Amino acid sequence: MTAHRGTGDTQVTAREVVRSTIRSFRGRVAAATVLLCGHQVGEALVPVLVGVVIDRAVATGDVGSLVIWLLVLAADFAMLSYSYRFGARQALHADLRADAGLRTRVAARLLDHRGGAETGRLPGSITSIAVADAKRVAVMNFWIPTAAAAAAALVVAAVALLRISLPLGLLILLGTPPLLWLIGRVGRPLERRSGAEQERAARAAGTAADLVSGIRVLKGLGAGPAAAEQYAASSRTALGATLRATRAEAGFLGTVQLANGLFLAVIALVGGLLALDGSITVGNLVSAVGLAQFLVGPLQTLGIAGARFAQARASAGRIAEILSAPPAVGPGRDGRDAGPTDPAAALAVTGLRHGPLDGLDLEVPAGQLLGVVAPDPSAATALARCLARDVAPDSGRILLGGTGVDDLAPAATRSTLLVAAHDAHLFTGTVLDNVTAATGDGAPGSATVAAMAAARADQAVEALPQGADTPVTSRGSSLSGGQRQRVALARALAADPPVLVLHDPTTAVDAVTESEIAARLREHRTGRTTVLLTTSPALLAVTDRVVVLRDGRVVADATHTELMTDDTDYRRVVTG
Repeated sequence: MTAHRGTGDTQVTAREVVRSTIRSFRGRVAAATVLLCGHQVGEALVPVLVGVVIDRAVATGDVGSLVIWLLVLAADFAMLSYSYRFGARQALHADLRADAGLRTRVAARLLDHRGGAETGRLPGSITSIAVADAKRVAVMNFWIPTAAAAAAALVVAAVALLRISLPLGLLILLGTPPLLWLIGRVGRPLERRSGAEQERAARAAGTAADLVSGIRVLKGLGAGPAAAEQYAASSRTALGATLRATRAEAGFLGTVQLANGLFLAVIALVGGLLALDGSITVGNLVSAVGLAQFLVGPLQTLGIAGARFAQARASAGRIAEILSAPPAVGPGRDGRDAGPTDPAAALAVTGLRHGPLDGLDLEVPAGQLLGVVAPDPSAATALARCLARDVAPDSGRILLGGTGVDDLAPAATRSTLLVAAHDAHLFTGTVLDNVTAATGDGAPGSATVAAMAAARADQAVEALPQGADTPVTSRGSSLSGGQRQRVALARALAADPPVLVLHDPTTAVDAVTESEIAARLREHRTGRTTVLLTTSPALLAVTDRVVVLRDGRVVADATHTELMTDDTDYRRVVTG
């Protein structure tokens, strides 16, 4: 598979995911196949050699022959041991590296600046695809050599039995294909059920994870008991889905084992009858019984491999959906990979239509601090998503320094215009790691210290046990709402983009802290273009001007003081 595929530009199928996973490590898979085939052939020869020892040495009392054939048997054990050791190593390396490669491909698609791969999927579901499904596909690199080795063992066993007795050999040769066909038929329902149950389990796990991450908010709303019940219901759904998938696999493997047992019983019966009428020797009988017992392993391996292949195809389909997800926004007409280079760039919106926005026109001169008040929260959210290029507007344009963002690659837009969403998440690491995430600085330089002071994150970390080095759990759940907001705001300020859009950055902090943040924010962003999507009077009081959105358009444009004096509706929104 070529490098550009799997970015939403082309349709990726489940078959292509499987093929590319195997093709990328075909050298290791081929080496593992040869070595594991050597191991299984050596295993198949053990009962044959034991039978030879009995007939040519034990039965005749020939000590010399006994020593020679025991040495041959020892050499066979040395060969099969070496082959398994290094064959399994090659197969496991191919498996583990393919797993890492698939997870990297999924992560690259999810992190693509054009977005779209996460649409309609819960975080838990995405995690399941990136981890569990990737593993199920990658393990094909282990099971292909293993299954090939099992097939080689069947061939060697069949040839050995043909030499011992034509009826026994034919029984293997003629009986194995129908048995494999039965395994394939039984495995098809497992493939269909496996994909459906994996999807249900992932969705339920995702819902449960989201509830856990928001437990502080739910407790604050007094919704703890309801959330606990919803979590329990999601957990029961996940458990039920997993149990159904497990029952399907258990039924499949049980059926395969029953078929194998019946098949081997027939082989043992025929061999015993041939020994009774003198058609085969005692050594031949020992070899035949030993081969019949040995065949349990390869046949079970083929059955398990069938189950793994069925699961891998189902998982590959889910990975293909992620890789083929259409981008939320286009790559840019000109594909420019650099935006305006000015320290402060002008921002303009013309005729923007998306959701509640109905032909919005807005101009923000370079270096201005603008407040945007939207009584309808969905209008502010829609504007933030359009500016962040999380979605493509239905119509209209967004201009950065006079250049349309639709002429720029999404990465170029985000290097100039940063939108800090209201629900910005923190990542696993330390508080300092989160603040410096956009700058790449490992140590708190002067810019980082200034950003933390402006956001009053310095005050927040004073209450933490290890200060800025305090570990942060996933999505910042170990911090309070106010601490999370201040750290997220410090992260946005530390990035120091030419244009910064902040959506309700202080809703979880107290009034005194909010006033301090407002004053420091204005000072920190001097000379940079900043847009505040908020109804906070403290933040609006430090802006250069404020625009009010209603019915998707600008209905008022003045200073905060003028609007508070002359506009009753505005006053009610920001003080109510």
